[in-house]
Amino acid sequence: MPVIAPMPAARPARIPSQRDGAEDSMAAGTTVDHLTETYRAHYRSLLGLAALLLDDTASCEDVVQEAFIRVHSARKRVRDPEKTLAYLRQTVVNLSRSALRRRILGLKLLSKPMPDMASAEEGAYDQLERDALIKAMKGLQRRQREVLGLRYFADMTEAQVAETLGISLGSVKAYGSRGIAALRVAMEAPA
Repeated sequence: MPVIAPMPAARPARIPSQRDGAEDSMAAGTTVDHLTETYRAHYRSLLGLAALLLDDTASCEDVVQEAFIRVHSARKRVRDPEKTLAYLRQTVVNLSRSALRRRILGLKLLSKPMPDMASAEEGAYDQLERDALIKAMKGLQRRQREVLGLRYFADMTEAQVAETLGISLGSVKAYGSRGIAALRVAMEAPA
């Protein structure tokens, strides 16, 4: 035969007291008056906290005001009125971090400035100088041309040039100095 459990005894109805009403209001969150009072009392310290993270006063004020608005709209989640200031401070920190992230992202996304471009005249003068240099280089002896080309255009040391060409270090120096002297004369001569 199945065993039937007895019915639980009915609980006596609970009569709400004045104390219960206070607990219900606390469970509903912090009051607007308490939040406003906390905000007014600690506005300067919140502004100082934002100033530690941000650099301009206007942004700090915006962050602190936005923190008040956000905590105000979420005040029902602040169960303990003693923690209202902590919520405000944490919101200020979070909003300051977000503002910094937006700034950094904005700086990364800014278009890069164009490099200083030479004018058409400067480009033409540069081309004329290059042409004159090439013409003067062609007028040098073969070894002088090789030494100057490796030394200054290939950016080799004198020892590397000597090794590459299979000549002594003294020969590299001699060909180099004679080649530069010949280039000066050729570049200064009227065309």
